[in-house]
Amino acid sequence: VGVMNRLRNLDAYPKINEDFYQRTLSGGLITLFSSLLMLILFFSELRLYMHPVTETQLRVDTSRGEKLRINFDVTFPALQCSIISIDTMDISGERHLDVRHDIIKRRLDSHGNVIESKQDGIGHTKIEKPLQKHGGRLEHNETYCGSCFGAEATDDTCCNSCEEVREAYRKKGWALSDPESIDQCKREGYVQKVKDEEGEGCNLHGFLEVNKVAGNFHFVPGQSFHQSGFQFGDLIFFQQGNYNISHKVNRLAFGDFFPGVVNPLDGVQWNQEKQNGVYQYFVKVVPSIYTDVHGHTIQSNQFSVTEHFQKMEAGRMQSPPGVFFYYDLSPIKVIFEEQHVEFLHFLTNVCAIVGGIFTVSGIVDSFIYHGQRAIKKKMEIEIEEGDRRNFLIKRCTSSQNLSDETERKHSIIEI
Repeated sequence: VGVMNRLRNLDAYPKINEDFYQRTLSGGLITLFSSLLMLILFFSELRLYMHPVTETQLRVDTSRGEKLRINFDVTFPALQCSIISIDTMDISGERHLDVRHDIIKRRLDSHGNVIESKQDGIGHTKIEKPLQKHGGRLEHNETYCGSCFGAEATDDTCCNSCEEVREAYRKKGWALSDPESIDQCKREGYVQKVKDEEGEGCNLHGFLEVNKVAGNFHFVPGQSFHQSGFQFGDLIFFQQGNYNISHKVNRLAFGDFFPGVVNPLDGVQWNQEKQNGVYQYFVKVVPSIYTDVHGHTIQSNQFSVTEHFQKMEAGRMQSPPGVFFYYDLSPIKVIFEEQHVEFLHFLTNVCAIVGGIFTVSGIVDSFIYHGQRAIKKKMEIEIEEGDRRNFLIKRCTSSQNLSDETERKHSIIEI
């Protein structure tokens, strides 16, 4: 019994007899409002608990030897597919002709409808059964070594494409006046293709996998080549006048998609006015790692970009007209990690919501109740004082009337 009494004395919630309860209208309204607020905050906290939150961290990127995947989809409404080539170059100025890629070219008519789709590659086009150095055609199991038509640097030099013949001529300082006379150029049918596709547009989409170092990839008219640290293009044989490099970047992404990523160049369009030039995108690539609540990790990248159009000046052109994407890598890696709110944290927040609102509602109710009582008591006191004042006034009036009546009677007696 003694232990039970001691436990009873520890009760922090003493019970009050229901006979002493007094329920008020204001208390009912406050209870209704506070209950509604509790429900709203509870479901808000439940939604946060059910849905994961993303934590962000910044770290130095220490990865080495990785590849950078570039996904692109670019449309040129005024350049035919036969004269557009795509090339890649790293920070050292060396072309990447052996990168893993998957490029599709789609010929478009003047209304943007697809005429034909075909596979394409990096740099020059490969030739089937071309003319050998000795004059005959390529035979079965014979290694191809095409003639440079007098521009060979050594006896072992081979020119296996129209582009390599033109480059060999440029190294010699010769002019290649008639590409149709060169077997490689004739086999590629480059000039005829350009004539057949006049007035068409071109869409190029696919991906490139390059070394994870700074570099660029570009879309240029004609077959570009590299010399003395600059990018040049041999265009005179294919088309005269300006090249309209108006374009629309339908999609550009460095890596796979992950939730929340924003590619700022998606849907960007630029229209050339009159003058030839180079449109340049300077891209800053930020390595990113995204991990969902199930532990699945996506290695990808985000990027920011600035744009610049460089007009071509006669006699000073150091690169062909085209669209160039220069990318550089940030040394900082961003890590996104999805996490669920812990149940104990959720329970703590729910208790805080219920207890906080209950306490604040009790304070408000107490303030309103005691305020009403004080006002009511003050009004009752004023009423009582008014009644007492009226009573005294009536009593004084009655006494005065009685005194006047007594004096009148005394006066009559004296008479």
